[in-house]
Amino acid sequence: MGNIKVKPINAFALLKHSIYKVLETYSNVHRGTGHYSMITTALFDQAREIVLEHLKLNKKKYVVVFCSPQRLNIFKTQLKLTDYHVISSKDFGLALGLRALAVKKKSLRKCSVIYTGGGIIKQVTPNSVIWADIPERFEAGTPSTVNIITLAKAIQLTKKYRKINEESDTTQLLSPVEILYKNKVLEYSGKELLLKLKNLLIGNNIIVPTIEGLRPFINLDNAASTPSFLPIWDTFCSVLKQQDTNSQEIINEVRKICSNFLKAPLEKYEIIFASNTTEAINLVALNLTRSLREKDEPVIINTILEHHSNDLPFRYIPNSLLIRIAIDDEGFIDLNKLESVLKEYNVDHKHGNKRVKIVAVSGVSNVLGTYADLQSISRITHQNDAHLLVDGAQIVAHHQINIDELDIDYFAFSRHKNYAPFGSGALIVKRGYLKFKENELDEIISSGEENLVGIATMGEALFLLKKIGMEIVEDYEKDLTFLTLKGFNEIKDVEVFGVKDQNSSRFNNRGSIVSFSLKTVPHNLAAKELAEYGGIGIRNSCFCAHILIQQILKIQKIRSLGSEMTSIIIPEKTRMCLPGLLRVSFGIENDATDVETLLKTIETIMKKQRSQINKLLGYAYNGTLFVPKTKTEQKMRSFVNLLVKKVYSND
Repeated sequence: MGNIKVKPINAFALLKHSIYKVLETYSNVHRGTGHYSMITTALFDQAREIVLEHLKLNKKKYVVVFCSPQRLNIFKTQLKLTDYHVISSKDFGLALGLRALAVKKKSLRKCSVIYTGGGIIKQVTPNSVIWADIPERFEAGTPSTVNIITLAKAIQLTKKYRKINEESDTTQLLSPVEILYKNKVLEYSGKELLLKLKNLLIGNNIIVPTIEGLRPFINLDNAASTPSFLPIWDTFCSVLKQQDTNSQEIINEVRKICSNFLKAPLEKYEIIFASNTTEAINLVALNLTRSLREKDEPVIINTILEHHSNDLPFRYIPNSLLIRIAIDDEGFIDLNKLESVLKEYNVDHKHGNKRVKIVAVSGVSNVLGTYADLQSISRITHQNDAHLLVDGAQIVAHHQINIDELDIDYFAFSRHKNYAPFGSGALIVKRGYLKFKENELDEIISSGEENLVGIATMGEALFLLKKIGMEIVEDYEKDLTFLTLKGFNEIKDVEVFGVKDQNSSRFNNRGSIVSFSLKTVPHNLAAKELAEYGGIGIRNSCFCAHILIQQILKIQKIRSLGSEMTSIIIPEKTRMCLPGLLRVSFGIENDATDVETLLKTIETIMKKQRSQINKLLGYAYNGTLFVPKTKTEQKMRSFVNLLVKKVYSND
């Protein structure tokens, strides 16, 4: 055997060690700011290179797209067999539901976009879309980042080990009850469990370099992706080594957890697992096309404040019309307008064969943090013979939802915003509403269920949130939001969007997302300095909600058109200088000390001397083209490179 190591337990231990390192600094890729986003993005990008190296393909000619099994099947209809190579997570005995498609760039450029939504565009206006470059334009929604890095690490390990997980190295088969319910915090509940989980945060108190020296990193970007906790990690490890014997039992048990948590009784609702919220909403749009008759002219209603994932999928339904309902300055939907439009199309029949089929709304705005009045929206929608879709990506981990009581027809959400960043989401839909052919539906279901790790960890996360109690979670986060708004209102030149007054009667109708601007500091420069001075990770720019940002910032059409044109000609520079905001978003791992650090760091940033041009850009809500290089940034990059090497090292 020479020098080849043959003990598969070492390979599996190395895999677990590396993925734990990933989770310690996990964040959203490409879209956040600060140390963690830099690390996760670097790990994600290197995963593409590892796939190409494994397949011995030239990266100048090939590019890698990560996708679910179902998306791959759609892809393949547009490609020749000689155009691509595929690596499956199943090849390594890993239940991740993941495919790495290495495809010729020239062939990929000819492909049409498969699913639409967040992350695959450069710029969106009410009537146009500028797609991202390849491969991003084919990875709609937040990628299964941790699963992707797990696959890349597994590829590396097979060069030194025969297999990651051989039969001789399996643990005793665990039952769904043992996997999902018997965790290390079993005896805790309520506020006590919430505080216990804070101490069991993976990567708790990771120290990062800042201008002020080494400081604990503060994640204030939970609306993009949440971190995870040790009990959820334990579930990940258990399921990663499980045999296929009881996979369906685990999946069925998680369905029960989802049903119980979201009050969607299984006798009335189906639960279809998908890779993320975006994929789930695309399934609703695709399903609508399956149910149309020849003369139908479908109308879809959404709102100005929707995430791209609840807007773009409905733009491309044949012979359809998309109507966006206005909002007020604090982000609340005009219910009278909703009712009048529905009545006009579905009751009075003023527009020929045009009928509103679906009203699609976000449970919580990912920009303004406002809760939709789902009870009123549902009543109005159903009284006028339409179906209701709720984009639940931002609401599930922060606010109690009763799907049955609210009479929601379609409900979509993701695991990565609910403390389980392992690549699974779900579509909850009333039974009988899906019109796919049997073989097509089977393919959709099997694609989602292949990611057993993602499904099980989603179930564990929802079980823990249920044990805490969503009223307790919401009250805890509301206190942090109250402190933040109070602090912002006391700092000169901080402008808050949405409900600004923490003493307003509407405060209880806003969640733990706060978008704001520093009037004299461009948003991208402010985000960079929050990381450099305070070790704080937030999000800046347009948050995959370009139409809303253009409205609330009162961006003139001529200015929007100018940025649209330059997005095509000089995309990199345009992205830096686009209008945008700053956003902080809380989770149960945050506390009042995090808010205090945020406020102090903002005060420090506001006191810095600025050039006149940057002040003007700040007043115009623009980013700046000229983001200065600093010694702290160099230290951050060295820190990032060190952690990336630790993950992808085989030592």
